[in-house]
Amino acid sequence: MKETTRVLVALAAALICGIAIAASGNASLLRAVDFIVPVGTLWVNAIRMTVIPLVVSLLITGVASADDLRSIARIGGRSLVTFVALLAGTAIVVIPLALAMFQMLPRRLGIMALPRGAAEAAGDLAGAGQSQTFSAWLSSLLPSNPIAAAASGAMMPLVLFTLLFALAVARTPDPARAMLLGFFRALGEAMLTLVRWVVMLAPLGVFALVLPLAVHAGAELAGGIGFYIVVYSAGNLIVTLLLYPVVALVARISMRRFARAALPAQLIAISSSSSIASLPALVESAERGLELPNRVCGFVLPLAVSTFKIAAPLSWTVGALFIGWFYGIPLHATAIATIAFAAVFLSFAVPGIPRGAFIMLTPLFLAIGLPVEGIGILIAVDAIPDTFSTVLNVTGDLAATALVARGEEEGMIAGA
Repeated sequence: MKETTRVLVALAAALICGIAIAASGNASLLRAVDFIVPVGTLWVNAIRMTVIPLVVSLLITGVASADDLRSIARIGGRSLVTFVALLAGTAIVVIPLALAMFQMLPRRLGIMALPRGAAEAAGDLAGAGQSQTFSAWLSSLLPSNPIAAAASGAMMPLVLFTLLFALAVARTPDPARAMLLGFFRALGEAMLTLVRWVVMLAPLGVFALVLPLAVHAGAELAGGIGFYIVVYSAGNLIVTLLLYPVVALVARISMRRFARAALPAQLIAISSSSSIASLPALVESAERGLELPNRVCGFVLPLAVSTFKIAAPLSWTVGALFIGWFYGIPLHATAIATIAFAAVFLSFAVPGIPRGAFIMLTPLFLAIGLPVEGIGILIAVDAIPDTFSTVLNVTGDLAATALVARGEEEGMIAGA
């Protein structure tokens, strides 16, 4: 049985059992549910313990290794600028759209739905986020103590410090840089192995997390999950369709031609839910269908498939809004800005493992005052939306390649 299927079975079993236990009103069964809560907490803690070293190692190796790309600085620079521009554009479109959609939901679930002992913490975090001023937020971007920032889960300051450290590593002499990169690559590989072990336990963790919630929330939880799936999937489709006119306007490739070229890779994405599996079809579509230069396709497409996740602003924003709605914790302007920043820059460090994007959300949830237990719910219901987000990522890879190729062509004409 596939990992996604096992998680879906665990989710369905937790919902059915929870609703049945709540309907029975049996005191013994209700007490038995309380004994399951620590299992879900342990699984969430296992996710949390891997995130900081994983993020740091991936960011450092990614940025510090980018010095190798300066031998082809023109294409590399255009690729990075294109990736960031598309991510920022997606965030600008998605955030107000998602906010408007979630305004349609009645606030029926509240702090009482949190696991025991977490309600007070969530309320304190939400209050802290509401009272924080812009100047205080700006001054906190660079940590006075990066180790303390990592320990407290202050993700944005930690990311900025890590980016600066990675740039410094890239400027060190070759022997020192090779030694540092070797260490952080090894650390990243070890953490990825540990994360895979944690993900294997997802069905057990999801069941232990969702069952108590289903007992207390019942059918309302199922309805909220359905709304989240619809909004998330529809958002992926909307952003995917918006890429067609962007390519037509900037790369000067007709929407019909781009749609025809993107279709084979999109079909593979639907069947496999894997951007990497779509890479051969992407290369063929770019070179034959769009007639883009081989030197651009050979560099941009592998880089895009491995690091460019255009669906991240959508998945992180909608996921955070859903968990905030579910637990009755409003997200204010500072929290939305944090999501936008993280989605644009931290998405490059998302590991290429199942549910890797949601694992990266863990410290972000802590930063904006959301309970990390919500990560388990997002992982559990990701099977259907993941298909749509993979199609969006694959389409974004091809669109980015077309935009870079157009920039190369214009640059060569200007240089001539």
